[in-house]
Amino acid sequence: MTAAATLIRIRGLERHFRVGAETVRAVDGIDLDIARGEYAAIMGASGSGKSTLMNLIGCLDTPTGGTYTLNGTDVADLDDDALAGIRNREIGFVFQTFNLLPRLTAAQNVELPLVYGGVGAGERRERTAAALAQVGLTDRADHRPNEMSGGQRQRVAIARALVTRPSLILADEPTGNLDSVTSEEIMAVFADLHAAGNTLVVVTHEEDIAALARRVIRLKDGRVESDAANPQPV
Repeated sequence: MTAAATLIRIRGLERHFRVGAETVRAVDGIDLDIARGEYAAIMGASGSGKSTLMNLIGCLDTPTGGTYTLNGTDVADLDDDALAGIRNREIGFVFQTFNLLPRLTAAQNVELPLVYGGVGAGERRERTAAALAQVGLTDRADHRPNEMSGGQRQRVAIARALVTRPSLILADEPTGNLDSVTSEEIMAVFADLHAAGNTLVVVTHEEDIAALARRVIRLKDGRVESDAANPQPV
């Protein structure tokens, strides 16, 4: 994989925690490359290290050792302010719990990252409208979260992730709070995003969700247990 084609390059990545007198090696020497435009799922049982790895990839935590390069920037040694800038510019987050502000409308929730990024009001409106249209929620722009279904709220969260035009969309158990029918609808949105050229990394413990990705990376005891292409996703 050429440097230009590589979005994520991880070498010897470690994240260790002290618990009493013991050291927990949550991530224990991972090597991983993810290409631009790829759709990968990260799987593993509880304690496998997948949540810790997600936090490292999302620049929500810093490694104990190793290197992590995201879109050409070595982020392993950045300070908190620089990491916040990377998160705002490069990464769109989709969480299991939606993380929407209840008093704001869908459009206001979506545009928040642009407000934080200092984008002007006119451009914010245009990009927010485009992101909501991309997830099929133009007619819900003025609704608040309590006026929407769980699936609609997750679509708002996806639009919020898209609005900054990030290099990476990182989703943590994105269907964990949804029923099976709504889960299928949300994963269809992810398929459309991938088809449009977005890079997706989905962290999940559900086999049927991972089966929709083009690549499945399985962790065990903080290490990559297997990494296989999924040439014909379900």
